[in-house]
Amino acid sequence: MPKRTKHAHLYELAKRGAEVQLRELLHEAKLLIGLFPHLRDSVDQDELPLTFILARGSGAVTRKTRRRRMSAEGRAKISAAQKARWAKQKAGAKNR
Repeated sequence: MPKRTKHAHLYELAKRGAEVQLRELLHEAKLLIGLFPHLRDSVDQDELPLTFILARGSGAVTRKTRRRRMSAEGRAKISAAQKARWAKQKAGAKNR
């Protein structure tokens, strides 16, 4: 694994790849438990659940927040305001 200080971009790529792989494994485990519910009880009670282990770790998998979608009306208002701003700037530049 690349060191954090040296080759930081490689470290970030490795970190992202590990997060994606872990997310896929968790998804696959959920699917398996959905298909075979008896697997949920096959773990020793002394063992910690995976979600608890992940929550305790300093490098827990982060979930990206979803961006709100802008309505067509909102985009049109911003577009009109931006065009008006550009026209005003262009008119001001001609008068200089």
